[in-house]
Amino acid sequence: MLRVIPLGGVTEIGKNMTIVEQDDDILIVDCGLMFPENDMLGVDIVINDFRYLIERADKVRGVILTHGHEDHIGALPYLLRDLNVPIWGTRLTLGLVDAKLSEWGLDEQATKHVIEAGETVTIGPFTIDTMHVGHSIPDGIGLGIHTKEGIIVHTGDFKFDPTPVDGRMTDFAGFERLGNQGVLLLITDTTNVERPGYVPSERIVGQTFYDVFQRAERRVIIATFASNIHRIQQAIQVSADFGRKVAILGRSMAANTDIASQLGYLDVPADTRIAVPEIDFLAGHQVTILTTGSQGEPMSALSLMASEEHKKVQIQPGDTVIISATPIPGNEDLVNRTINHLFRLGADVVYHPLAPVHVSGHAYQDEQKMMYNLVRPRYVLPFHGERRHVAQYARLVESLGHPADRVLKMEPGDILELSDGSATIAGHIDGGPIMVDGLGIGDVSHIVLRDRQLLAQDGILVAVITVERDTGKVIAGPEIVSRGFVYMQESEPLIEEAKLRIRADLESLQESEGVPDWGTVKADVRSSLSRFFYAVTGRQPMIIPIVMEA
Repeated sequence: MLRVIPLGGVTEIGKNMTIVEQDDDILIVDCGLMFPENDMLGVDIVINDFRYLIERADKVRGVILTHGHEDHIGALPYLLRDLNVPIWGTRLTLGLVDAKLSEWGLDEQATKHVIEAGETVTIGPFTIDTMHVGHSIPDGIGLGIHTKEGIIVHTGDFKFDPTPVDGRMTDFAGFERLGNQGVLLLITDTTNVERPGYVPSERIVGQTFYDVFQRAERRVIIATFASNIHRIQQAIQVSADFGRKVAILGRSMAANTDIASQLGYLDVPADTRIAVPEIDFLAGHQVTILTTGSQGEPMSALSLMASEEHKKVQIQPGDTVIISATPIPGNEDLVNRTINHLFRLGADVVYHPLAPVHVSGHAYQDEQKMMYNLVRPRYVLPFHGERRHVAQYARLVESLGHPADRVLKMEPGDILELSDGSATIAGHIDGGPIMVDGLGIGDVSHIVLRDRQLLAQDGILVAVITVERDTGKVIAGPEIVSRGFVYMQESEPLIEEAKLRIRADLESLQESEGVPDWGTVKADVRSSLSRFFYAVTGRQPMIIPIVMEA
């Protein structure tokens, strides 16, 4: 029996991880994380639940990685803590993995195998063809997984750039070769399926850089994704062409640039790169700064510069700032705030849609059609997209003649069974997203998030009462402390009224019950204050009654 189980990456963008299970052997494709949604207050990242794999540790033959983005490799340290399995990936992908694992002290114990795109590798009973694909990070690969039931093609994240910066074209012939052999299942990236046509070439961004540098009279500051090595290469080359030195800000930007340079994926002309302190000794027209913060992240280098809080670099009037990215959904307000702050400081800001400063790494509709026609699968499983992307992809391939009932619409954890040319969703495994908050893994539940949302909306109020143990008589308090609800010094009448209500509640309970049950007291105080504050203020703070006996 052949089973395919997407732990994550279907009906969502992030947490990409797919299990291919044949009899007693398991292959894992990617192991990514997802950044928290806006309502996940305080959560750092979200990963998949690995219990299914840990319970079958003796069956897991390895992990193969399609490329080095966080949503495909970011959860590896969490998996490898509990499941020491070998990893296959291309040189740059494994270079990024090495850096990540070294932070966790896992780099030496992990067994890694380097793949060259075009190579065929064997992992357990699985023979896997690898095909180079274009994307917004170098060294991405698609996979042709040969199983006893047929071939599974996994595209990874892909686009068909006709003029790639590194000159490496997508391996069309490799995908077509698999199509000619007969493909049972295509697992395909659908992020940009709503957009018609083809993704513009990355070189368009390089031309924009050139145009901006021509007119820039002072420093040029470029914010982009730290993983977009092709973008960084173009920024460095244009800077060198204009006689500018390049300084790099941001931990991830510096780390990725160093890794890519060491592995030969980034060519930095001699004497071009400088340390950040050297900026102060050069004229503005001699300096380019490459930085993180294209998404307006509050603690990123660009955001700190925009808010005048960066310790080493301050925005100066006449600086040119290029935000070489488009906002990820949910980040629009952060990006707009950063842009506004930069204009306030006198910078000239170049951003989308004012100029073509960014192109996507994910295929548009015509590229999706081309991939489908190369592979000609019996079934398709859309991944790397939300439900709307799945629906649009289904319409797209149905327009090409693909039967509607062979577009598989799966949820994370669904079990797809493939046998004798047929596919059936045959169940679901226990699991779900695991939220990571600081050092805590999985200890933040939806109940905790609900409490955090309540605290963020209406604040908290603590009422402390000291009572005599034997009689239940109030001997101190109530004292009320408010945080995020009202300003205590300006709300004394409101607080005093709340104290009177607490005393009245306690007297009423004492008259009816003698020495009351303190659990009942807390519940009654909480209910009474909640009704009172809502009636007076229209707000419902979290109320915590504390009863101390003396």
